[in-house]
Amino acid sequence: MITMAHSPDVTLSIIKYPLSTEKAIRQMESENKMVFIVQSGVSRQVIRQAIETGFNAKVVSVNLHTMKGQRRAYVKFADETPAIDIATKLGIM
Repeated sequence: MITMAHSPDVTLSIIKYPLSTEKAIRQMESENKMVFIVQSGVSRQVIRQAIETGFNAKVVSVNLHTMKGQRRAYVKFADETPAIDIATKLGIM
């Protein structure tokens, strides 16, 4: 189990990829949330730290959900960090 995220390499090993479904895009626009597929067995705190250090963003909350064998992290960003901006940097929007 990974305990702390200190480098971009660790961030990339924890966060596999962002999800870009219609529902995920709608949440980006209305709730300032993004959905990421993450590595199994990683805690909310580690995911939060990986996103904050990897994307230089302030995270308000992380909710986890396992669906179809994939672990999804629903990440709500602070108002000063729009999820749309992060999605644009990642090439989703």
